[in-house]
Amino acid sequence: MVEQSTEHTTAVGRRKTSTARVIVRPGNGEFTVNGRPIQEYFPRLLHRKRAEEALKVTEYDGKVDVRALVRGGGVTGQADALRLAVARAILERDEESRPALRRDRLLTRDSRKVERKKPGRPKARKRFQFSKR
Repeated sequence: MVEQSTEHTTAVGRRKTSTARVIVRPGNGEFTVNGRPIQEYFPRLLHRKRAEEALKVTEYDGKVDVRALVRGGGVTGQADALRLAVARAILERDEESRPALRRDRLLTRDSRKVERKKPGRPKARKRFQFSKR
């Protein structure tokens, strides 16, 4: 693990309609999202674990401070966008962590989005009930 002394690393992650911009710099493990601690921003443990997954896999947990700005979408989309952004920032910081990040599929952008509603239907694929008479 190669660490840079005072330089910071930035990255962007996206998921559904959420966008996360992240700044990673050497520190003591402080993780803030939109100016609030991650425990306050993501009260559910599942979302916090998703966001911090890249730090744990690369053993950067507690060694870097993460400041994130997250916009758009819902809580799950924001947590997954944050996960990708943190992974990309760590990769930019330490190229040797690529195999570990790749193994846990943290560098793959999940491109699934909500399908649009089609005309003449109640939802994207659902049809109105058929009536013979």
